[in-house]
Amino acid sequence: MTLDEPTSERRALITGATAGIGAAFARRLAADGWHLVLVARDATRLTATADELTGRHGREVETIPADLSTDDGCAMVERRLAEGTPIGLLVNNAGISLNTPFLRSSAEDEARLLRLNVHAVMRLTLAALRPMTERRSGAVINVSSVAAFGAVMPGSTYSASKAWVTNFSESVGQSARPFGVRVMALCPGYTRTEFHERAGINMSKTPEWMWLRADDVVDEALRDLRKGKLVSVPAWKYKLAVAGLRHAPRRLLEAVSRDTRGRIGRDDG
Repeated sequence: MTLDEPTSERRALITGATAGIGAAFARRLAADGWHLVLVARDATRLTATADELTGRHGREVETIPADLSTDDGCAMVERRLAEGTPIGLLVNNAGISLNTPFLRSSAEDEARLLRLNVHAVMRLTLAALRPMTERRSGAVINVSSVAAFGAVMPGSTYSASKAWVTNFSESVGQSARPFGVRVMALCPGYTRTEFHERAGINMSKTPEWMWLRADDVVDEALRDLRKGKLVSVPAWKYKLAVAGLRHAPRRLLEAVSRDTRGRIGRDDG
């Protein structure tokens, strides 16, 4: 099975599937004929999302209420990736950012960020790749961020966690490619989702031109995945931003980000 095959048996598993980019992936894949396995913390909202997608597109939608910042939550999803109808596409979308700068943070909060942004991504990617490489078919999209390319949020460890996701995806993508399996990091910039509103972040001063639509992010991600890219940065404006982050002198980046503050948010449903 490949991503392009017009088969009614394609099945995708999406984490953080009830909001933001995760919900956009669910809508797009259901419309394209994929059956879905949706993962999120909020069981009520998860069921409502599944019912809506089934009613609109007539696809099978399984649900797994799970908190992926816990071992038990990860284990539930790992079991589904290993058993039952094969998963052809895994989208690791769930993630968190902390509003508290590291110097005023707690070890507990920082560990929770790492468990969700790093540990869960590693565990679910590994669980998915084992059967995919055996079948020599499948793909994984790990949702990272433009923030992965530079420490642009002083005091925040969010960028560091997303740098790991991007580097990890590039490395694993190279090793999975000979088996016919694709792994890609998706690195969007500011995207209009519930992320900032749910976190109480005032984004009113962010210029309109900087915003992306979640549906457009998903469209470009799927195009880049089919092209075999290891990293997808949606929209030309953010491609330029990434080039700047990669090549600008460190002192310039420090000056630009000096007044930037850490942000809080969660986009795992």
